[in-house]
Amino acid sequence: MSASTSNGTPAATHVEEVRAFNRFYTTRIGVLGEGHLDTPYSLTEARILFELAHRDQTEVAELRRQLALDASYLSRILARWEEAGLVVRAPSEADGRRQVVTLTEEGRAVSSTLDARASDDVSGLLEGLTQEERHRLVAAMGLVSRLLGERPAPSAYVIRPLRAGDLGWIVHRNAVVYAEEYGWDASYEALVARIVADYIDHHDPRCEAGWIAEIDGDPAGAVLCVRKDDRTAQLRLLLVEPAARGSGVGSRLVEECVRFARRAGYADLVLWTNDVLAAARRVYERAGFVLERSEPHRSFGQDLVGQWWRLGLTPGPSPQA
Repeated sequence: MSASTSNGTPAATHVEEVRAFNRFYTTRIGVLGEGHLDTPYSLTEARILFELAHRDQTEVAELRRQLALDASYLSRILARWEEAGLVVRAPSEADGRRQVVTLTEEGRAVSSTLDARASDDVSGLLEGLTQEERHRLVAAMGLVSRLLGERPAPSAYVIRPLRAGDLGWIVHRNAVVYAEEYGWDASYEALVARIVADYIDHHDPRCEAGWIAEIDGDPAGAVLCVRKDDRTAQLRLLLVEPAARGSGVGSRLVEECVRFARRAGYADLVLWTNDVLAAARRVYERAGFVLERSEPHRSFGQDLVGQWWRLGLTPGPSPQA
């Protein structure tokens, strides 16, 4: 099933799935009642109190922007709370045209009550889950936050050798990314699985290696360097997660592969790719690879143009087979 329509808008099924999740989750965490957490305060008001409690002083305009609230709506809430003794409003010392708001002791007591009840509520929600299920839930929530929030620049990445589970991740992510971005069918996943299986069955650490790039502890890319013959190594399955592109991960993975091939004594490093993978081709060109030949082919459910690229390495002793 297509992830989007021809003009790039989300598919109707995905829209309905997100709406269904919203209905499930808002019911599950009890935000549909008249008062949030059995208090007189709405969910919006509880969030405003939370923000105010974590600062000594807050500019009203900044609070409104952060929570995307209507100015009149926020003003009415603050006026009501000021009358009830929960907040104090005053002109900013830095700019008298701006208004700042501060919680009173009574306001902080109300916020503390709400905070404690929210923690108890979430604790009850998690009680029925195993430790592993809790980790999975928190990781999934983090993924939702990253995908739907503002996209910050990628954090610093690390390149590490393969470990247990990485090769399965390589098969999975290659299949998903190329299906979503290029419409490649399951035959590509089968090809990746065969490459990975051959790597496992015939791996010799003296002349073959693989690496994972990580950002904030999560896999963000991968590459393999495998033996093609006594003089030639092959770079295979270079992948960079969409969110990590532009961070230098792809170039760094290729560089690691090139350095290993040189140390292992190969005379040449080759790779096979397809002309539609423009970003990957630019990485190969920057690393010094030269296009040797191109040939059209029908693969993965698409009409493609395959390309063989080669990089000459410093000659050295042939790696042991």
